Amino acid sequence: MSSSESPVSIDSSDLAVALETDQFKQFLDQIPIAVAVSKLEPVERVVYANLEFERLSGQLSTSVLGDGWKSLPGASVGVASSVSMGQAITGGRDYLGTFEMPHNGGAMMVDAWSSIIDDDQGKAAYRLVALVAAAPRAPSIMEQLEAQVREKDTQLQELQHRVRNNLQMITALIRVEARAVADFSTGEGFDRLAGRVEALSLLYRALGDAAGEGRVDLGVYLSEIASAVMRAHAVEGIHLDLQVDTWMVSIDVAMPTGLVVNELMTNSLKHAFLGRSGGSISLHSATDASGGCRISIVDDGVGLPEGYTWPKAGKLSALIVRSLLQNANAQMVVTSVPEKGMRVEIAFQSADALRPPKVE
Repeated sequence: MSSSESPVSIDSSDLAVALETDQFKQFLDQIPIAVAVSKLEPVERVVYANLEFERLSGQLSTSVLGDGWKSLPGASVGVASSVSMGQAITGGRDYLGTFEMPHNGGAMMVDAWSSIIDDDQGKAAYRLVALVAAAPRAPSIMEQLEAQVREKDTQLQELQHRVRNNLQMITALIRVEARAVADFSTGEGFDRLAGRVEALSLLYRALGDAAGEGRVDLGVYLSEIASAVMRAHAVEGIHLDLQVDTWMVSIDVAMPTGLVVNELMTNSLKHAFLGRSGGSISLHSATDASGGCRISIVDDGVGLPEGYTWPKAGKLSALIVRSLLQNANAQMVVTSVPEKGMRVEIAFQSADALRPPKVE
């Protein structure tokens, strides 16, 4: 994703239709991230809040719908002058900070993000707000963290840049899928979207387990994605050959790599073995002594239809692949043989996979 701070563009009617659809709301209610959306014109008012938003904010959606953000409780922590959650949302963009909110008779910490969504004419149409429960921190640890942030301002900017990219990617996933599915009663599009969001959820969990800031063990991460896809789309007689090396990459490389693997394995399980009694999918991720890295995703299915290429220009998969190629300075080769299967190979240097993106 680009490091530009320009808002995500969307046809406002697409989001409006999606928010009126029970199936789309039910899908958002299953996401373990608190999500709320406000419409900016003529006066900003909240038009949707999922169940997790209700849980974290301690307010029923009926008490915030139709109102602005000022009714949200909570005050910022770890900054010189405290601001309310509502003030931060309406006055800020991207990562807003950590807030203390009343919760079940006590208090809890949440991290907050905000993103403006433009319509096709470039006019601000919606605001998307996301809240995530923050791990409790002892005051002494918080003071140490604040001192480290003051000493390492450049690292903080890089971390905020990565968070911004991830929020934009999640917004883009929902936007493109909602526009692509004409009939919202169809489960196919939302099923695929659920797989992409799960891949991002696994990434955030891996970040929480990682010792190095902003780095992920790609071998472990891809193994978890492969297992999740096989569970979600289990097909009798289809076997997975999984071989991965342990090696660290930046979040900006791990995110699109995981989404590419999720996309390819899902496609194989849904389409590559139609009319067949069995088959195999292999996922190999390996390094060599020269510092090179190679990932291969292979199936022995029917191959791509004649005249069809992957990724298809204009589709979300093409955006994800372009992000991977740019972020890791990678090369990708796609081959397909009718009735013999499809192979995708991605190669890059481990040094490129660890290098953080430029922050503009």
